[in-house]
Amino acid sequence: MTKDISTDIAIIGAGTAGLYALREVRRARRDFVLIDHGPLGTTCARVGCMPSKIALHAGGLWAARDEMRRFGVAGTEDLTLDRSRTWAALRSQRDHFADSAAGKARSAAGERLIDGRARFVEPTVLEVEGADDRTLVRAKALIIATGSRPVRPAWLDALGDRVVTTDTFFELPDLPERIGILGLGAIGLEMGLALARLGVTVSGADVASTVAGLNDPELSARAIERFGREMDLWLGAPASVTADDDALRLRSGEREARVDLLLAALGRRPNVDGLGLAEAGFALDARGTPLYDPATLQMGSHPVFIAGDANAQRPLMHEAADEGAIAGYNAARDDIVRFRRRVPLAIAFTDPDVCAVGAHSDELDPAHIVIGSASGDANGRSRILGGEASLLRLYADRADGRLRGAAMVATGGEHLAHLLAWAIQRGETVHALLEMPFYHPVIEEMLQSALQDAARQIGRDSPLPSGLRSAHDALAPAPDTEPSR
Repeated sequence: MTKDISTDIAIIGAGTAGLYALREVRRARRDFVLIDHGPLGTTCARVGCMPSKIALHAGGLWAARDEMRRFGVAGTEDLTLDRSRTWAALRSQRDHFADSAAGKARSAAGERLIDGRARFVEPTVLEVEGADDRTLVRAKALIIATGSRPVRPAWLDALGDRVVTTDTFFELPDLPERIGILGLGAIGLEMGLALARLGVTVSGADVASTVAGLNDPELSARAIERFGREMDLWLGAPASVTADDDALRLRSGEREARVDLLLAALGRRPNVDGLGLAEAGFALDARGTPLYDPATLQMGSHPVFIAGDANAQRPLMHEAADEGAIAGYNAARDDIVRFRRRVPLAIAFTDPDVCAVGAHSDELDPAHIVIGSASGDANGRSRILGGEASLLRLYADRADGRLRGAAMVATGGEHLAHLLAWAIQRGETVHALLEMPFYHPVIEEMLQSALQDAARQIGRDSPLPSGLRSAHDALAPAPDTEPSR
């Protein structure tokens, strides 16, 4: 039986991008349908951001035994860890986040939620295949928010269930004693460190010569040295995996290790290949990704918009939320708006965190920037927290001191990264930021030190004490305060 539905807007995908698009569509009071084949619950909540952070938290708790002993805590050598219970606790907390996201989708869509897989018949007509029926959806505008899935090369298929991705990794009843990780981007590095801190022997390999996508040579070297203390990092050579009796043999260059399980962390692929886009007349690139305007998210001249991981532009949760809002806003209106995107911000929660904000170092002309640096071994708070290996690098315009970007390997880096993203988006300069208050002892003093380093290179000395202004400064007068007693 085939049902025929006409609506203003059809949204394919009930993940982060789809739900933020739906919010804008409802705000515009437009009729809609939300299509998803399940399971409901965002990628972030089910298999991405949230379970990986729970794993890192658990690993940090267990690894803290060494620091406890240093401060005189006795008996830590008698502690035991049941990793199957660790993973069960992770799933329990993960399910809370996933169920919450699924509940929001059901609540927001109500009876307009269609369970099934959508395929384009025409640019504004969808065929949705459900478990027991088929629905033809005719819409005035459509939004593709179908998310992504892990990359799993076909050559790994012969190894069967001894190879997992993040879609299946958190469902394991127990953790292996030895694991290999293929791919050391943000997720591969995060999971490798979480497992190493839980006592698993980890061997990680990547054809790239860096980890977590770092392209600043000094930060890359710092990260490799720091994280190499906890897990094997095999970089700069292709890797191979073969069966070895009841285990696997991971090889990279002249290095090899016998592992019980392999985690393929090779990135994610947009879920657009089953939508019939080419047949419906949409233009695609060589990889099969739809061509679209990044400022409007519109696909060609069609009233169709693509948001979130599905467009492979910025596959991060907060970016998916922004893109969903852009797509929903434009789909619900006749006049399409071009949006200016927020400053790029990426964080790997590796403790020390690996963060990149704004422009990357390889995108900037070295002749036109200065690099302000600060190290954790000179920051009191970082030393207290065991963050002596921290390193912060700021990229500022040599002519006017405007911040262009930053990158770091830093304890508490997630907070520094947000401060810097806000500052870069507001167009702040090195000298203006030095006028802000810095408490002691805090990790933020690393930012102050890096700003001072950049300011020295730029010049423009003032006769006033560093960072302080005259009370007669008309642009930002100092507030009146009572004299100290």
